[in-house]
Amino acid sequence: MSNQTDGNLCHVVTGEARLSYVNILRPAKKRNATDKENYKVTVLVPKGDAATMGRINAAIEAAIQRGASEKWGGRPPQVALPVYDGDGVRPSDGNPFGAECKGHWVMTASSTYKPEVWDANRNPILNESEIYSGIYGRVSMDFFPYGGTKEVPKKGIGCGLGNVQKLREGVPLAGGSTAEDDFGGSTPAPAYEQGYAQPPMMAAVPQPGYPGYYGAPAQPPAPAPVQGYPQAMGSGQLNPITGLPF
Repeated sequence: MSNQTDGNLCHVVTGEARLSYVNILRPAKKRNATDKENYKVTVLVPKGDAATMGRINAAIEAAIQRGASEKWGGRPPQVALPVYDGDGVRPSDGNPFGAECKGHWVMTASSTYKPEVWDANRNPILNESEIYSGIYGRVSMDFFPYGGTKEVPKKGIGCGLGNVQKLREGVPLAGGSTAEDDFGGSTPAPAYEQGYAQPPMMAAVPQPGYPGYYGAPAQPPAPAPVQGYPQAMGSGQLNPITGLPF
């Protein structure tokens, strides 16, 4: 079934695709004060979905023909395209695409207008918690020519965002972990593990009647010397006054 409307060969509705960098209920954050607020989503089309990619390629070709006749004064030898190979590298920095892009064609659709967002039963979605990077859905897109002017000399095809239908849940692509990931099936960790601060050692406390700490041998306190006499009581000598032993 074709999803290209009569009179608009540049319009496409995808099959089921994975959605990343989803900003469709709220606009994406502006990078600077001069940026316009826009809604956008990165669409990951499985390479096995030949039907969707056939429609996208046909829409891109129609947009190139429109650009050649209406904007560029002919077909240029090279046109910048909005579809990238998820098994390759990002054109912006030369780094590989994320793991979620492997085995997919990658394109980003954007618009200054807020899209309509439906669920699988064609009911409007208003709850922001239902929309996140990683869900699966269908996206309508319009491809259009740009450039060929003094301000924007580069000639290319852009991808405009139409509407979005969420079909099913997916593993979030936010990069963090959920409580279920962290705690759901794991064995409780011991109170103190290697790499964590150890409990402070308890200071040794003297025991009553003992000069040392725990485990020190019991020793009675030494007798105090008797003032005026060199020996303490119990030395075995006699007191010269009383005749009694000290």
